[in-house]
Amino acid sequence: MKRDHYKIEGDKLVRDREFCPKCGPGVFLAQHKDRVSCGKCGYTEFKKK
Repeated sequence: MKRDHYKIEGDKLVRDREFCPKCGPGVFLAQHKDRVSCGKCGYTEFKKK
């Protein structure tokens, strides 16, 4: 299933999600309630309350 991680605002392309710092451009971090994580390498960042 393909999901859109981009949107167009005026003349600019805007990314809705961050790239994984380990895997690099093209691999997005999944958004969870309390964290963001990479499905490819397992990188996880917990959100601060």
